[in-house]
Amino acid sequence: QVQLVESGGGLVQIGGSLRLSCAASGGTLDRNGLGWFRQTPGKERECVAAINWTGRATYYKDSVKGRFTISRDDAKNTFYLQMNTLTPEDTAVYYCAAASRTGALRAMRNLDDYDYWGQGTQVTVSS
Repeated sequence: QVQLVESGGGLVQIGGSLRLSCAASGGTLDRNGLGWFRQTPGKERECVAAINWTGRATYYKDSVKGRFTISRDDAKNTFYLQMNTLTPEDTAVYYCAAASRTGALRAMRNLDDYDYWGQGTQVTVSS
């Protein structure tokens, strides 16, 4: 059973940067689609970034395009979300996710696409 552990969240000022990491254990993810989601109280969990297994297809929520970058390091079985120019609207609990299905060519953005989830890490952007 694949387990995902996030790290890198915290408190940052407006305009600052954070890099979230998601380390996998219990299996390799080199042929799996990966994603980052976020959730705020009372709202549905939403995908902010996703990447396919080759790394050549990515998806970004419109509001984070140009500021967030998803990447993967299959040698380390770890993937990342680099977040720049953060705003208070980025405040949320961030979750990493991996699909059990392998070989998908598209970057998957739906909750139902993913089977493995991290525990979540809080990101707070304040002035």
